[in-house]
Amino acid sequence: MTTATLHHVIDGPAHAPVLVLGPSLGTDLHLFDAQAAALSDQYRVVRFDLRGHGHSAVVAGPTTIADLSGDVLALLDQLGVATFHYAGVSIGGAIGLHLAVTAPTRLTTLTIIASAARFADPPSWPLRAAKVRAEGTEFLVPSRTGAWFTLEFAAQHPDEAGRLLAMLRDTPPEGYAAACDAIAAFDIRDRLREITTPTLVIAGAEDPATPLPMVRAIADGIEGAAFLSIPRTSHLVSAEAPDAVSDAIRGHLRSRD
Repeated sequence: MTTATLHHVIDGPAHAPVLVLGPSLGTDLHLFDAQAAALSDQYRVVRFDLRGHGHSAVVAGPTTIADLSGDVLALLDQLGVATFHYAGVSIGGAIGLHLAVTAPTRLTTLTIIASAARFADPPSWPLRAAKVRAEGTEFLVPSRTGAWFTLEFAAQHPDEAGRLLAMLRDTPPEGYAAACDAIAAFDIRDRLREITTPTLVIAGAEDPATPLPMVRAIADGIEGAAFLSIPRTSHLVSAEAPDAVSDAIRGHLRSRD
């Protein structure tokens, strides 16, 4: 297991409860700009770049979800944070699930957004990783419209769609590819029943990357988990419906404060 030093940004009162936000593959901490603005009035919001994304350095060698989870715990240990709320999108959600299984005493609540206990088509991820290592991330950009966000959203909010796609263009190829390898190996389906952290699961109703039944299966596997599907949204639902996601997170956290 390896540990990386994560670039991070903190917003909100110094002594407020901590909320950690974990981004999606091919994005950076600015995926959560809207949530940080909405929630930092009552929470100390910690956003981070995954290793090999944004301003976090690429780490040599193979990467697993356990490694990415360890990065988060190392960051919070560095910040002196013992317990925290956690919300994550896609691979960020996988990190949250792993934390809930392996470090349950650290988590106050868990919010899983557009993620999976086992991502679709595992053999495709090493193939994508190999192509990214050879060609970079640019070839992926056209296909993210309709996958990351709906065509309607792209037409109505071209600047925001462009901002999100720029994150993908700027992601170092090895950082993206290593995360693909981590996704390919991730499978926590048989351990969902171990999770006792109060959990909210959010799906984008039109998400082709983690379809609604795949996301709902997380909620079904965790005793007492709540489930929310947000209409007319795709994979990056936190950016497509920022107010709805922020309100859902706030409601979930308030129920446990």
